[in-house]
Amino acid sequence: MSLKNLPNENNVYETERLMIQKISVDDKEFVFELYNRPKFIKYIGDRGINTISDAENYIKNRFLPQFDRLGFGNYLILTKDKGEKIGAVGIFEREGLDVVDIGFSLLEEFEGKGYAFEAAQKVKSIGMDIFGLHKISAITTKDNFSSQNLIVKLGLSFKNYVTIPDDEEELMYYETE
Repeated sequence: MSLKNLPNENNVYETERLMIQKISVDDKEFVFELYNRPKFIKYIGDRGINTISDAENYIKNRFLPQFDRLGFGNYLILTKDKGEKIGAVGIFEREGLDVVDIGFSLLEEFEGKGYAFEAAQKVKSIGMDIFGLHKISAITTKDNFSSQNLIVKLGLSFKNYVTIPDDEEELMYYETE
């Protein structure tokens, strides 16, 4: 790994309109809110985060260990102009998938403004250019057309249908070439 490719020490990255930073325990209220939105539950799933304490434990037990192990994981998305927390984007090791998976979610009031694509494009670049990932995958439900479009716009192609452990729903699986 060359010096220019060393991971950002504080895990904060910028795009034209966004700040993308490593999710922390301080974001527990936001994770609780985002993960309990009806669209999140419908398209991504119920993560069993029923209290702020559940959100804190989810961050400690799911997100932070992956950062410690791999150097990348789930990032908080904030607007540069107002510092508003608007969503999350990350690259995840997911049971049942051989290739790490890019995922994203926004609060509904920030959808349709290009933020998810801007953030996902940056995180894909972080994974491939900084961490040397050769492939990235994405999964989505068959009825989540906006995510399907964003995944294709990111340069991933539909490969097949998959089911992941502990989930009966057949998902669409995409992968970089």
